[in-house]
Amino acid sequence: MATHDPMAAILGDLRVIDCSTGLAGSVAALLLAEAGADVIRIEPPGGDPARGSASFAVWNRSKQSLVLDLETEAGRAALQARLAGADILVH
Repeated sequence: MATHDPMAAILGDLRVIDCSTGLAGSVAALLLAEAGADVIRIEPPGGDPARGSASFAVWNRSKQSLVLDLETEAGRAALQARLAGADILVH
């Protein structure tokens, strides 16, 4: 018999876009992700400068990552499309 973990998907219906930098936003989005929210972290071309560090790995676990160049029209349009379907923006 399978057991039910009530915390596994408590926020399972939420879509979150994480455009934050640093500890505060990353950890806020992490808590949402670990409570079941679908979190997409937006990173600049080449990835987040902190990628590869231990803190980045911890703060951004349970998230998906998407590289967008927000300096371009195409990058801004892609972000806008994702924001249209999002419930929360962390910035």
